[in-house]
Amino acid sequence: MTVSRYPFTAIMRSARPAGLLILNMLMMFSGDGRAQSKTPQAKPSIEDPVVIELRDYQKLLEKHRGKPVLVNFWATWCEPCRDEYPMVNELARTYAPQGLAVMAVSLDEDTDINLVRRFVTRMNPVFPNFRKKHGKDEEFINGVHLKWSGALPATFFYDREGRLAVSLVGEHQRPEFEKIIQQLISSSPPAAGAARKSAP
Repeated sequence: MTVSRYPFTAIMRSARPAGLLILNMLMMFSGDGRAQSKTPQAKPSIEDPVVIELRDYQKLLEKHRGKPVLVNFWATWCEPCRDEYPMVNELARTYAPQGLAVMAVSLDEDTDINLVRRFVTRMNPVFPNFRKKHGKDEEFINGVHLKWSGALPATFFYDREGRLAVSLVGEHQRPEFEKIIQQLISSSPPAAGAARKSAP
């Protein structure tokens, strides 16, 4: 699928009689003398993914304590990631009303930001997107999961207490995702006032 762009339109001018030209000019102005713009306003573009470090990632998980969380790591240069992303979006639409929190983190370099913009705009995700800050790759990857090599696509599932429950690295089918999600959603929510355990 390619990104559609608004085509460049050349405006041709033609000679008109003086009287007709004056009439057209009068019609262009309102009673207060300001020209009426016929150009439709451009649709607001999707904001760039917020750049995060490991500590920001950990804060995001903490923010969603009390909910099961799905975090999808992807990149535009990863074909399986591009194939998987629409499925993650569908899962978010289906299970967010049941309490699932979904977010995605791009591992694209700064030089690929235009590719990220186009991809996210085309996918129109219903969940927040972030982008890993350049540098400290090993620290970030190990901070997410010590056994993760950084291979993509990678999806991490956290329980309501913020603990890593399951990780899926590489291509996986929707039924496997749904089985994990349903198990996490069906788990009992923490009792009110119960002490929370720290994530590993």
